[in-house]
Amino acid sequence: MLNGFATQNVYAADIDAAAEWYTGVFGIEPYFRRPGYVEFRVGPYEHEFGIIDAAYRPDAPAVPGGPILYWQVDDVAATHEVLLSSGASGFQPVTVRGEGFVTASVVDPFGNLLGVMENSHFVATRERLGV
Repeated sequence: MLNGFATQNVYAADIDAAAEWYTGVFGIEPYFRRPGYVEFRVGPYEHEFGIIDAAYRPDAPAVPGGPILYWQVDDVAATHEVLLSSGASGFQPVTVRGEGFVTASVVDPFGNLLGVMENSHFVATRERLGV
């Protein structure tokens, strides 16, 4: 029934600032823009990451919470430090979850949760698919 993640959306009151910040994080420019929405395609699978004007945000708690989508990275500790030095705030520290699984998460400058993970399953899948 569920085939995988299609798009992760976050909200920002200043879409231009958020697009600039994520351009620095992802190292790429957004591929799609329209008023109230910016979207990136990230990584070899071109996962979609959208930024929506916060005016369209459904009622939500004032503090970050809810599920955390973890993005695969090669080095969680280094990526976590880059995110923090780029203006994100710590949410969960670098944590070993088991052999081949390390996570950390931050709150981006716009109040959204962003997780990063070293995941041996992801690496094995990339190798199997040749990407």
